[in-house]
Amino acid sequence: MGNLQQSMTKIRNLLNMTFFRVLLFLLLGTVMYFSMYSNVKPEKLDLRLFSVAEQTIRSPITIEDKASTEKKKKDAENEVNDIYVVKKEIAQNRVDLVTSIFGSVFEVNEEVQEDLDKKKNETSEKAGDESEAPVPTGPSPNEKLSMVKEKLTEDVTREVSDDVFLALLQAKKGELSIAKDLTVTAINKIMNSEIPAEQVENSKKRVEEELRFTSLNSDLKQAAIELGRYAIYQNRFYDPVATEEMRQQAVESIEPVKILQGQIIVEENQLISRDIYRQLELVGLLDSVNSIQPFVGLSLIILIALSAFYYYFHELNAQSELKQSYLLLFSLVFVLSLLLMKVISFFQDSDYSEIGYIFPAAMGAMLIKILIDEKLALFFTIIMAICGSIIFNEGITGTFQFTAGIYIICSGLAAILFLSKQNRRSKILQAGMFVSAVNIIVIFSLLFLRNGHYDTVEYGFYLVIALISGISSAVLTIGLLPYFEAGFGILSTMRLIELSNPNHPLLRKILTEAPGTYHHSVMVANLSESACEAIGANGLLARVGCYYHDIGKTKRPQFFIENQVNIENPHDRLPPQTSKNIIIAHAVDGAEMLKKHKMPKEIVDIAEQHHGTTLLKYFYHKAKQNGLEVKEEDYRYPGPKGQSKESAIIGIADSVEAAVRSMSHPTTEQIEGLVRNIISDRLQDGQLNECDLTLKELETVSHSFCETLNGIFHSRIEYPEMTKQKVKQA
Repeated sequence: MGNLQQSMTKIRNLLNMTFFRVLLFLLLGTVMYFSMYSNVKPEKLDLRLFSVAEQTIRSPITIEDKASTEKKKKDAENEVNDIYVVKKEIAQNRVDLVTSIFGSVFEVNEEVQEDLDKKKNETSEKAGDESEAPVPTGPSPNEKLSMVKEKLTEDVTREVSDDVFLALLQAKKGELSIAKDLTVTAINKIMNSEIPAEQVENSKKRVEEELRFTSLNSDLKQAAIELGRYAIYQNRFYDPVATEEMRQQAVESIEPVKILQGQIIVEENQLISRDIYRQLELVGLLDSVNSIQPFVGLSLIILIALSAFYYYFHELNAQSELKQSYLLLFSLVFVLSLLLMKVISFFQDSDYSEIGYIFPAAMGAMLIKILIDEKLALFFTIIMAICGSIIFNEGITGTFQFTAGIYIICSGLAAILFLSKQNRRSKILQAGMFVSAVNIIVIFSLLFLRNGHYDTVEYGFYLVIALISGISSAVLTIGLLPYFEAGFGILSTMRLIELSNPNHPLLRKILTEAPGTYHHSVMVANLSESACEAIGANGLLARVGCYYHDIGKTKRPQFFIENQVNIENPHDRLPPQTSKNIIIAHAVDGAEMLKKHKMPKEIVDIAEQHHGTTLLKYFYHKAKQNGLEVKEEDYRYPGPKGQSKESAIIGIADSVEAAVRSMSHPTTEQIEGLVRNIISDRLQDGQLNECDLTLKELETVSHSFCETLNGIFHSRIEYPEMTKQKVKQA
């Protein structure tokens, strides 16, 4: 173990240099890269068109199949029929047109009749003078025809034959009205139905049939039929705008065709058709040799993870030596967890594809939580979940197994939360059982979310691997914890709590052999813990260090004032030089005893440094009063001075507690003055020069000491019985 500690010390010294620290992170990145390399490396498939697949091939990514999507959209567009609309106004227009033709004939006939009547009147007036007058004649049929055509448009006169107009002009008024009504009715009936372009002729025949069996004379009937045929017109037309809108809606309703991650593209022994070959090319399985994108993506993920860890350790508020120990410990736990995860992934096959659930996901989180810090344990859990989702991807390169990531996060968080307030080593196994319960819940929740069908054996398999994961995490943590603590010299919170147990052999030794010293140590522990916590130092370390700081007094307990109950002070019979040696020796003896019992270095340092190089004033002045020639250096503790905040504060608290205890009924003002004088004396004597306590922190420490001492030495009410007893004693 000594050689291991020496090796660790050398490595820590190297890590103080930025170059070696960066080199360590590069090493971590390399381990991460190669542990996940095979999981992101595209498969090299020797596939040819119209060959038979030798294995089932799944898609490594989710990607849109644009060719299939476009084909599907084209099919949907072609399935939309052309849209036609019926223009109802055409029927009315054609009826109005035929009506206007009949109206023109009526007007011509009326004009002709008026003209005849006018001529007759004029002839009658002339007949009064002359016995015989000529009978007036009207215009000829051709003249009437010309008159009608003048009232109509060129299109109508061109389309309608002259025979029609002549027949209408020759018909009587009553017959013409009947012909008009019959024609308009037939046209209106036929035009109110849909008449596409290809049905125009049929519709003309229908109107012809409607008019053929009327009671009109043959000429007028033929004219009505011809006008009816002329009036029938297409009223159903193709609507390009509405058709395009409908096709656009059909295209937009088509969802993109996607090849999903993990989807089977080709089954084993299946022929690779052109479409399958195109899909294989689309997902990048045919040009995987030259693809570097997966490796770039993996490198970026690793870069992000390592950057987070580097920032954490760079900002960590701890001594340089401790910081490097933490970095080494974290690196070892991280690599160990990653390699264990990779080994388990090798056992994945088609029958037990989710064997990754057996991975002791909580082991690394518990080790880092106990030995380093809860925040780092959370970071560690998240990064391990990301790595696990890649490593446990069931052989589908480039994919993420998110269920494994969720499982690792939940398992790690469960362990961290359980140990947040459970800092005893005996609670680790309970944490493992708690993690097993959480694992079972998480696994079954993931199974139920899939809505899959599993038999009893499969459920039993998942139950067993969840239990193994949690319990193995606890067992591995318990087994590795002592080695990490000893090898890296890390004093964990759990170890400190164990050392504070009153049943510890050294504490029992103090309690039985030097009870006064034990009581003094407890009082100093109360002062030191509250002061350290007030300035952000390690209060628990200060408390436990106080319990052991005077262990050296157990060699000669009767030579220390707190243990001299009902006995004479042996220093009264000893020369100052001898007394000085006995008193000073307790710091050195205590450090040796602690080292012998393999106590942590921090505890040993506190025992060795709590007096620093302070002067034994009492025996120094006693020697001078005896007329001896003494040097001040001979009556000082050998040191070293306090190197840490905890050690320096314990040294001040040790002097404060002894001084206040010697006072009779101290007041608040007296306590405050005493505390400030002791701190000032330590500053002037240079005892705080080698620790990083600031003046502001010393002010906080002073205030904390005063509060604690006022609570201990507060004034009490003097009860009547106590007063009577004092009177009798007087």
